[in-house]
Amino acid sequence: MAGIYLHIPFCKQKCHYCNFFSIASVRNKAAFVDALCNEIEVQHNYLEKETVNTIYFGGGTPSMLTIDELNRILHRLHQYFTIADDVEITLESNPDDLTPEYLQALRETEVNRLSIGVQSFYDDDLTYLNRVHSSEKAIAAIEQSKLAGFNTLTFDLIYGIPNLTDEKWRSNIKRFLDFGINHLSAYSLTIEARTALSHLIGKGKLPPVDEQQSIRHFKILIEEMEKNGFVHYEISNFAKPGFYSRHNSIYWIGGHYLGLGPSAHSFNGVSRQWNVSNLSQYIDLKDDRKTVFEKEILTIDQQYNEYVMTSLRTTWGCDLEHIRNVFGSEFVDYCLTEVEKYIIQNKVVRRENRLFLTNTGKLFADGIASDLFRQ
Repeated sequence: MAGIYLHIPFCKQKCHYCNFFSIASVRNKAAFVDALCNEIEVQHNYLEKETVNTIYFGGGTPSMLTIDELNRILHRLHQYFTIADDVEITLESNPDDLTPEYLQALRETEVNRLSIGVQSFYDDDLTYLNRVHSSEKAIAAIEQSKLAGFNTLTFDLIYGIPNLTDEKWRSNIKRFLDFGINHLSAYSLTIEARTALSHLIGKGKLPPVDEQQSIRHFKILIEEMEKNGFVHYEISNFAKPGFYSRHNSIYWIGGHYLGLGPSAHSFNGVSRQWNVSNLSQYIDLKDDRKTVFEKEILTIDQQYNEYVMTSLRTTWGCDLEHIRNVFGSEFVDYCLTEVEKYIIQNKVVRRENRLFLTNTGKLFADGIASDLFRQ
């Protein structure tokens, strides 16, 4: 299974917590679309004629694209890639963009899945995060998306926000469940360096994140979602059976993907590459078709590390037989030696030839994975 990710870098305003490459202006949007369509042609051999099963418009705020711009990009992809008949095409969107008129027009495109950036149903949380929409707008966007016929929906929630009490967090989860949507992405608020949130907390203008509060929220999330029939198929993602995000799954099962647009990343199993994180440079490179990316060939140790890091986060676990077949028995022996202490601590469990994080282990996922890496 292969996927294509398109990074649309435009936003109405920057969220305080965001460290993704984005720009609070649409001044160069037309030139960007030209450059993106050019990159589609230039990179058309990257997936080596694999069928594309998922297309994901991320950002930034992809819902700031016009319908004509979306259709132009999708047409260009069809020109240069083999697209599956049942391709999943996801558009990330902000609630304030999802007007009834935009949604009706969007239904006439190939987009068949919406990911809505709700984050919270409380306006004080949205103010803290510097989101452009209100709770009222979020509710309206979800309802209008369903009325427009988008049956495959997901939205994001953020937990660990300082003003988000346990009671309010439970209420956010309940509101999600009440909508009858089959997929949720939920993320712990983290303070990334060089973000506005990091600066404002450092200056004492906003309260800091409480790690213990975030842990409580994560435990509440797991409990409530499992109780309501959702599979915790990846650390930050929950879905009813059969409703997993295909695109998310590509990342976690080691599938191949091509990233297009400024700052987008690509992976083909043996190498990783990433585009320049500068819109002007990205646009300028289209004319002489110079490369817009840096590339790293992965060593066998790095390939093993990549597999452990991604697989251990999922409901499918880390497959020791896969490690043996791809990397060799030496890597299995190393992995089992390093993971033993976490099995004793009940943070990891082994079932036959697979390793799985327990609910306790999920709190330490990154640290556990890094301890299993080979240097």
